[in-house]
Amino acid sequence: MLAAAAAWVLVPSGIAIPVLVVAFIAQLGIWAFITFGRKANALTVLTFAAVYGVIVGIVSHAYNDLFHGVVFQAVIGTALAFAATLAVYALRIVRVTPKFAKFTMAAAVALISLMIINLLMNMFGSEAGLGIRDPSNPLAYVFSVVAILVGCFFLLLDFDSIEEGVRAGAPEKFAWYCAFGLVLALVWIYLEMLRLLSYIYGGRD
Repeated sequence: MLAAAAAWVLVPSGIAIPVLVVAFIAQLGIWAFITFGRKANALTVLTFAAVYGVIVGIVSHAYNDLFHGVVFQAVIGTALAFAATLAVYALRIVRVTPKFAKFTMAAAVALISLMIINLLMNMFGSEAGLGIRDPSNPLAYVFSVVAILVGCFFLLLDFDSIEEGVRAGAPEKFAWYCAFGLVLALVWIYLEMLRLLSYIYGGRD
């Protein structure tokens, strides 16, 4: 949050895109290092969060310039999604099972695959692509809602991992893996919430 606020205030619009590209590349590198190198600790996770925060701050500022007030609403929406998901987990309304975990992973892979295909189609001449990011297409609204739900499913997996870790007396470094997972899920939800609200704001115009 601090990094996002700093990027919002300190990064001029003239260099926002180059900074965004550098931060995105750095974020992917740190993510891969933590995920595949199994190197989650205070330094790597906080660095990842800071770099991710720069991306979020620049993207948020751009959205807010187009749709004033949308960022505040997205933050509130993300907080409510987090609270509702935590309540659902604490009350055992939804049970986190191996089948649920497999479903969540499959859904995430499907969503990311669709986003990559859509991006490639846009890059090679198809403006609408699959329609999943086209505000004039109802499919875009459905896609963002589904993406938000999948983000909430990942929060459920994170809550379950945290609870199991505490119960099993996992070592302290395990907490950083949990923190890493929470950051990924929350930012995923926030960015999709931001996009969904932008569709609604755009529709009003």
